[in-house]
Amino acid sequence: MVIGDGAEWIWNIADTHFPGAIQIVDLYHARQHLWDIARRHHPYDPASQQRWMDIHEPKLDEGKIEELADLLRVSTLATPELAEFVRTEIGYFERNNARMRYPDFHNQRLFVGSGVIEAGCRTVIGQRLKQSGMFWTLRGANAIIALRCCHLNGRFEDYWEARPAA
Repeated sequence: MVIGDGAEWIWNIADTHFPGAIQIVDLYHARQHLWDIARRHHPYDPASQQRWMDIHEPKLDEGKIEELADLLRVSTLATPELAEFVRTEIGYFERNNARMRYPDFHNQRLFVGSGVIEAGCRTVIGQRLKQSGMFWTLRGANAIIALRCCHLNGRFEDYWEARPAA
C-alpha cells in the first residue's frame, strides 16, 4: 500500500514503482483540507468552524466522498474567491475518491494515517544516519539503510548469506 497527501505526483510514482498497490490518502491530510474550507467559511470564529466540521467531517471519515462533494457544492459562499477555493477542494476530494474509502481500509486493517510510516522512517533511518557528526555518501547511506532494515526485520543473517565471500 502507498499512503500520500493526495498530490498527483505521488500517485504517478506509486503507479510506476508499485503497480496494483492500494493507494490511500492520509486521513489527516484530507481532514486538513476540510479545516481549510471551514476556516475560510468562518474566519475568526472557531466555534462556527467546529460546527461546520461537525457536519462535514463524518462524510469524510465514512468514505462518503460523493456526499461530501455535494454538501460542499450547495454551500452558501460569501465571495467569488471562496467559491473558487471550494471548487478546487471539491476537485481534490473527487480525484482522490477511491483513495478515501476509509471504512474499507479499516476493515482490511490498513493504516489510513502516515504517522506510523513517519515514525518508522525516524526509527530506521534517523536513529542511525542522523547522529551528530555523521556524513554519508549516497552509496554509504543506502548500504547502511539496507543493513538496518535487515536487522530490524530479523533478516540480518539472510543478508550476509546472500553476499559472496570477500
